[in-house]
Amino acid sequence: MANIIIDGYNLLGLAHKNLEKARHGLIQRLREYADIKGHDITVVFDGWKGGLASETHERRHGINVIYSRIGEKADQVIQKFLSAPTKSWIAVSSDREVYNFAEQRSIAAITKDEFEAKLDAAITFGYQGEAVEPCEKEDDDELQTPRKKGNPRRLSGKEKRRAEAMKIL
Repeated sequence: MANIIIDGYNLLGLAHKNLEKARHGLIQRLREYADIKGHDITVVFDGWKGGLASETHERRHGINVIYSRIGEKADQVIQKFLSAPTKSWIAVSSDREVYNFAEQRSIAAITKDEFEAKLDAAITFGYQGEAVEPCEKEDDDELQTPRKKGNPRRLSGKEKRRAEAMKIL
């Protein structure tokens, strides 16, 4: 079981006529995913433009839903969660600030596109399934990269965290 924290509007996108309905639909999909995979999911939505004076926490259909307070972005709330050493997280966001913040703290960071693919596959096929290892990149003789220390066949710490997170998801 993994603890997944998601930048809600980043995953959802903002091109929706009825934002409340879109949020509800996303939470339903995340609930289905959590039921299939057994993960603990927290989704954080921005409340900085039209939110309440304080941060709002609720549990909907087994999903932890957080709305940031007015004047605060979801990114800041996510960063607070990632800074606390109480849980090990997998962060889902394509927002560069959140993604880099997670990686600097040795927390697995997954883009929204990568997570959406895992979410769709799990819901469509309805089983946990085995993770498929990514294909190795072909070497390009024209590109010369600087020589690094260590075994060139071993993954870096960042690559290991991402690979483990992708297996779990």
